[in-house]
Parts: sequence; structure tokens; C-alpha cells
Amino acid sequence: MEIKCGIVGLPNVGKSTLFNALTAAEIPAESYPFCTINPNVGVVTVPDEKLEAIAVIVRPQNTVRTVVEFVDIAGLVEGASKGEGLGNQFLAHIRETDAIAHLVRCFVSEDISHVSGALDPISDIEVVNTELLLADLETVQKSFEKADRQAKTNQKEVLAWRDLLRRVLISLEEGQPVREITLEAYEEESLKNLQLITAKPLMYVANLDETAPQNNPYLNSVLDFAKRENVPVVTISAAFEADLVQLPIDEQSAFLEELGLKEPGLNRMIRAAYSLLELQTFYTADPQEVRAWAIRKGSSAYDAAGEIHTDFQRGFIRAEVISFDTFIDRQGEQGAKAAGETRLEGRDYLVTEGDVIHFRFNV
Repeated sequence: MEIKCGIVGLPNVGKSTLFNALTAAEIPAESYPFCTINPNVGVVTVPDEKLEAIAVIVRPQNTVRTVVEFVDIAGLVEGASKGEGLGNQFLAHIRETDAIAHLVRCFVSEDISHVSGALDPISDIEVVNTELLLADLETVQKSFEKADRQAKTNQKEVLAWRDLLRRVLISLEEGQPVREITLEAYEEESLKNLQLITAKPLMYVANLDETAPQNNPYLNSVLDFAKRENVPVVTISAAFEADLVQLPIDEQSAFLEELGLKEPGLNRMIRAAYSLLELQTFYTADPQEVRAWAIRKGSSAYDAAGEIHTDFQRGFIRAEVISFDTFIDRQGEQGAKAAGETRLEGRDYLVTEGDVIHFRFNV
């Protein structure tokens, strides 16, 4: 499934530098506002040790990882919801994403100006969050007014829609983002057409000084703020990561080891984006291809078949499932079958993280 995560924040917080690091792309990263006018899009693979372990056993001709699409969106400023700066473009682009990575500046630099003149991460967060909330407020207000007029027909569905919009409108007016409103599944589905920004899953990405990442008071304030909001935080130094990706792969590993790091910070961010959307991974494996597939947690084998091809779903017969641990312990599909540890599951089986699945279908 397609996964699109928007990188947002005020100007000069490091969005384009982070995007460069994520995609190793040559996107301008100048130290002035509105350097990024059109969204830059980059596709990056999700680090996956399970996939690598499966491939070692199967030795396929091709190995295919899951990916996350990152969108570097123009810097937002106060008043964006009313069209200030590049606000209208910003809001239009972010509505098309599935999740939001809100990059927050937690470093001091004499070379890179701050859009408001002084570094204050919490104030920066609140500016962006307020503009996103105001944009949603305007969208819901317009929809509510229309639904309220239509409710004069007393049609049950129209009345329910109006009442839902009223509830969302009140919450937004009180400063509560849509993601924090308790909604039934069918209500969430109804609201999807509005593409509400504050309904999207959110994480804060604290951009630290590469020379002094520890004991950062700005980071501590972000962590405290995020804890109250129940929003995850990923720490990273965009400048360090951008430099790191310019090295050959073998040199990257050696450099990280020297610094006592197990992996690049980018890996944490990519996995965090994946987790933010409550995704899990299942695998298909044969001599031609070992492939990782992203699917929502709680999805069925029937749903998983549809991720591969509509024919798999339409002609679904059964799913032959091997857990990841069993696949590794038994050294592949044949070993699992010989040990009687391959399960035959129907269309309603709930896929588990790491399942290796062979679908039987007939069309």
C-alpha cells in the first residue's frame, strides 16, 4: 500500500536538509524562508531485518522492500490558514498525505536565521498546530453550514452527518485536533472525504545540533509538550544525517560504529512513520522474489491478498501461513511443511506481523 508522510514545520527548521538525507537527493536547502515552493517527493525503503533474514534462506533473484513516500512541503508561517506566505499551497499539499512529521528546530545557529527572530520550539509547534487547526475549522464550518441547510429535509443520514460535523466543529473551536476526538469507525470513514489535516497521525521530529545533541533544553521542552499531547518524538540531526548519506555504505557503518551508534537516525524516523500509520509487514517468498508488503494492523488474509493483486482477492481459496520465527527456525517453506508447522487459514484470518504467506487462488 502507498504510504505518504509530509514533512512540515516553520521555515528554516531543516526540512529540506532532512529530505536530502532521507532521499540522498540534491534539493536546495538555503537558509531563507520559502526555499521549497513545490513539494519535493522522495521514496525511501523501510529498514527490514526480517526481510533480509528470509532472503538469506530463499536466495531469490529479487528482493523487494516496503517503502515510505516523504513529501518536503514549503515552510508554513503564522497566518497560513488565511493564505499568508505559501499557506494555500502548503495546506493543499499536506491534505494529500497520510501522516505528518512535524520537524521542530532544537538547535542554535548564527548562520541560519529563525523566522520569528528567537528560538522557541514550543512557540514554533503552537504556530504550526494552530494554523492546521484553523484550516480544518474553516473546512468543517463550511460543511456544517451546508449540512444544516440540507437537514431541513429531516433525512436520517443528513441529520447524522450534520450532528457529527457539529461535534467536530465544537472540538476544533475548543482547540482539540480531530485525531483526539473519540469517533466510531464509521464516523472516521465519513470524515475522510474532508481530508482534515488534524485527523492525520502526527509525530514530532526534533532536529538537534550535530555537535551537541545531549542535554538539550529545547529537546526537553519538546519531549514534555509531546508527552502531554500523547504524540511520539523522534530525535535526529538532519545536518549529520545529510553528511552521513554522502559516504559509501561500508564507510557509513564504520563511522556509526566509531560513534557508538547502531544505525542512522533516519532509520528510526522511517520506522516511526511506518508505525504511526499502524502498519505491519507480511512477506511472500519464492525463488523468483522475496517481498515485504505493508498492511494495516487488524487486516485479514483476504485484505492481504488484495494488496498483492485483485485476482488473488477475487479468487481467494486459502492462505498457507508460516510465522517468521518458524520460517527461520525451519530454514524455509519446505522445512516448515515437513515439520507440520504450515497453517492453512481462511479469508477471515487476521494477519500477524512477520507472517510469510503463500496464497492459493483461482480465477
